Amino acid sequence: MNLFDLTGKIAVVTGASSGLGADAARAYAAQGADVALLARRKEKLDAVVKEIEATGRKALAVPCDVSKEDSVRAAVEQVLGAFGKIDILLNDAGIAQGGSVETLTEDQWDRSMDVNVKGIYLMCKYVVPGMRERKYGRIVNIASVNAILADKADALVRHVYNTSKAAVLGLTKGMAASYARDGITVNALGPGLFESEMTENTLFKHEAFMNMYNSLCPASRPGARGELNGPVLFFSSDACSYTTGQFIVVDGGFSIT
Repeated sequence: MNLFDLTGKIAVVTGASSGLGADAARAYAAQGADVALLARRKEKLDAVVKEIEATGRKALAVPCDVSKEDSVRAAVEQVLGAFGKIDILLNDAGIAQGGSVETLTEDQWDRSMDVNVKGIYLMCKYVVPGMRERKYGRIVNIASVNAILADKADALVRHVYNTSKAAVLGLTKGMAASYARDGITVNALGPGLFESEMTENTLFKHEAFMNMYNSLCPASRPGARGELNGPVLFFSSDACSYTTGQFIVVDGGFSIT
């Protein structure tokens, strides 16, 4: 039996218009799942949907701002109307706001917490009831290595990012304990530095930072596209039936202590 086979499963991916979210959506489809892709940029979602549909799987683009309850409610209703159920929820939508507690504005703080933490809460609020009813669900929350490891370079301080991603771990553990009896697993992944739309115009442009990262990382490089897909598929599949409330860091060994 292929424990990673997702045939017949319906997966929902937030932040699916680019980067790690889009990669995960493609990986789900490659394992046989039909996929609903949620993000604010509809035109980018449509491009990923076309790629997935070309493989023979069904895909649906759903505009959604995960920080707004009305938007989340409408998006989940649209997915259920199209597919009838949700088996897998990958909460990937997130932003990486720079700044310290001294320099961050209140709006920057609130926006980061709204997207990175409130967004997961809202998606789960509307997806979990159906999973509980059917006694099956796989929820995967994308946190970050920065949930447990601070950026130490002054130019790259991200206090609200650290805070929001640490909060994701607390929410993951709480939900995992509450819903295990309902056949729902809830786990989190902590990517290190990966190639993505979010990083290519920020961290990847800091030559000194990249040299430092590569010298300190045992793998001597950032993560490549697709290298998060294996852990995503593990937490999303029946291979994860007895694993819940866990956090796996995927960072090439950067966080080894």
